[in-house]
Amino acid sequence: MDIDRENLLGQFLRARRELLRPEDIGIPAGPRRRVVGLRREEVAQLTGVSTDYYIRLEQGRERHPSAQVVDALARALELTAEAAGHLHRLARPPASRRRPPAQREHVSPHLLRLMAAWPHTPAVVVDRCLAVLATNALGAALFDGHTYREDLVRLVFLDPNARTFYPDWDRVAASTVGALHATVGADHNDHQLMELIGELSVKSASFRRLWARHDIRGKSHGTKRFHHPLAGELTLHYESLTVNSAPTQQLVVYQADPGSPSDEALSLLGSLTADATTHRPTPHPRPGAAPQASAGHPTPPHPRKP
Repeated sequence: MDIDRENLLGQFLRARRELLRPEDIGIPAGPRRRVVGLRREEVAQLTGVSTDYYIRLEQGRERHPSAQVVDALARALELTAEAAGHLHRLARPPASRRRPPAQREHVSPHLLRLMAAWPHTPAVVVDRCLAVLATNALGAALFDGHTYREDLVRLVFLDPNARTFYPDWDRVAASTVGALHATVGADHNDHQLMELIGELSVKSASFRRLWARHDIRGKSHGTKRFHHPLAGELTLHYESLTVNSAPTQQLVVYQADPGSPSDEALSLLGSLTADATTHRPTPHPRPGAAPQASAGHPTPPHPRKP
């Protein structure tokens, strides 16, 4: 799937326009209506700009609408607060800058020790692409047994057991793509992100469909169901916390309701990994990536499935 890096604003506007149904805003669809979503002139009218100006926005011939116009567009397209913020960033993209060659990220040994002190709480550190940089013993056990257990995006879309592992796969997939969109924002100079998006676009029709929607969803917290091959059904609440010493990293912590069946299942899973220590798994390989150095005294990862 090609990404027009020169017209991100126009792509976003068109995608959101096509998702908004006329009846959602009180416009009769009519039996002869053939347009998917709203017409350009309808969005222009709702926004309070001329049709020609709006068309220029979608086509990339007008790239810097005022903040007032962006706010009006967000209202017309009924965007969430997160999506409206994304639209503002697209209208005011950061200055292009040359990125240094991609290097493997390191997780602080202090954070690794902290995670190791949570024997009953699965914890995972991921990078901006949701590749796993580190886990504690219970976090490793939660995702163990999957081809892409060290890459949470590829696990969702490429792992053959993903739809079994995630009983609410559709919701998890949409949330994952929305989070990835939020990460990318207006910066499409990140080669690691672009390679990930390109690979998934080729290999997964579901990813292509969801990516084209341009949904924006931050993954700060939520509840997720798992079907674990050893522990069975798990319903876990998660919190994603930014690591201040490494802002591109997120610490994701999972918890079950105290005394619930999921809490008992986590205890069972913990008893099977009681002798394990915090380890830093080898991330899913990417072209040109440097080998990853270990942090602290990690336990070597389990062999990857062929």
